[in-house]
Amino acid sequence: MSKIIKKLNKEVIKKTAKRCKERGITIPTFGQMKDPNLIPNNIKERLKNIGLWDINPLNLYRITWKNDIRTGLFNGVNYFEIPQKLSGVKARIIGLIGKYFPTGAHKVGAAFGCLVPRLVSGEFDPTVHKAVWPSTGNYCRGGAFDCALLACTAIAILPQEMSKERFEWLKSIGAEIIATPGCESNVKEIYDKCWELRKDPLNVIFNQFEEFGNPIWHYNVTGPAIFEVYSEVKNKKSHLAAFVSATGSAGTIAAGDYLRTKSPHIKVVAGEALQCPTLLMNGFGGHRIEGIGDKHVPWIHNIRNTNNVSAIDDEDCMRVLRLFNEPEGKSYLAKSGIDENTVSRLELLGISSISNLLSSIKTAKYYDFGENDIIFTVFTDSAEMYKSRVAELTAERGKYTSEQAAKDFDSCLISQKTDNYIELTYNDQKRIHNLKYYTWVEQQGKTYEEILEQWNPEYWRSYFEEEAPYFDELIMEFNREIEKA
Repeated sequence: MSKIIKKLNKEVIKKTAKRCKERGITIPTFGQMKDPNLIPNNIKERLKNIGLWDINPLNLYRITWKNDIRTGLFNGVNYFEIPQKLSGVKARIIGLIGKYFPTGAHKVGAAFGCLVPRLVSGEFDPTVHKAVWPSTGNYCRGGAFDCALLACTAIAILPQEMSKERFEWLKSIGAEIIATPGCESNVKEIYDKCWELRKDPLNVIFNQFEEFGNPIWHYNVTGPAIFEVYSEVKNKKSHLAAFVSATGSAGTIAAGDYLRTKSPHIKVVAGEALQCPTLLMNGFGGHRIEGIGDKHVPWIHNIRNTNNVSAIDDEDCMRVLRLFNEPEGKSYLAKSGIDENTVSRLELLGISSISNLLSSIKTAKYYDFGENDIIFTVFTDSAEMYKSRVAELTAERGKYTSEQAAKDFDSCLISQKTDNYIELTYNDQKRIHNLKYYTWVEQQGKTYEEILEQWNPEYWRSYFEEEAPYFDELIMEFNREIEKA
């Protein structure tokens, strides 16, 4: 029996299936998102003429790491290896590319993992319910996009200090927008709004910080994608050394749980902002690394599988954002011996992606990793989401110069240190895990018994490995219902 889907509402399933047929909607399985070769050929043919961001239900099948933007179909996993000359470390650093998802960010997959199981089980009725997406950035964009494709009503909640590109896009897609006070780290204000919205039973809250569909998607789709790339690029001496992920909602870091089943000695590294060092030192504060939610430990974070915490100065991220995107920055990197192809691809890294890169560099230096060690991370979204931030920095600090580029390249990348980086002992892991109590048991209605149960590895294994096959059964049965409608 599923821990997430408690019962099937057959009347709602039939009604929703009929509605989907009228709108030309079918739904991909987790298996098809992991391996698009399983997608029917008739769907692939139709995708050739559909843009990646088009509001077309067939784009549900593009919720995968394997979109081929040249053909409109699928190929291998999209990834970008950072050369040693840029990272300053011997270890290989490879990031999966989030830009080539619909919406330009991988969160569209996490949102799918939360919404679709409820839709195909009849727990969510698109004719009466509204899907509420509390977020610090890309998750509510992904949820709004999924809703548009599935003909559901979306309410996006995000902090008012997020980049204007996010608000403009949400408005264009027709989502209802609620801006809460503060910046990326003001998560409690988002939760407070959720409690207010819960008073109306027609609002269904898909809270990425507690919805297990989020890490289940990453365990079953992102984790295998990383291991597929590792299998492709490794040699006889290679070692799958580490997986680095800024925690945010703690969905993406669940890929590390999958990778540990393949490489038991892998280091799983949680990144966060130094200005809000919740995991590092039970700290708090505001910061500029958009997309990372802070001041609490997400319910869905398996702390026992986390080996290290890396805190990144948000000033380093903003300086590297300029280095990678300003003409003078690109020119300086080219003159410094960074190849033209790499320089042209650096715009694939948004602010949190840069944070992941810097945490990867810290990890390589902390463990003295060498050329046979491979560190994986995720470049969650691209600089396209932050053009307004680059413009703001120019207005604030003046035109970007070659001299500033030299300083940023040396101090933020080549000379990145291992300060504000800790290796977690068993008791450290338990200390961080215990922080969940204050948010989730005292404030958000979770039970004391379940927080104790979360310390058991079987708790996580059952969610991550048993739910996705059941979801796929429900999806396939729902698609058959669409055919009959």
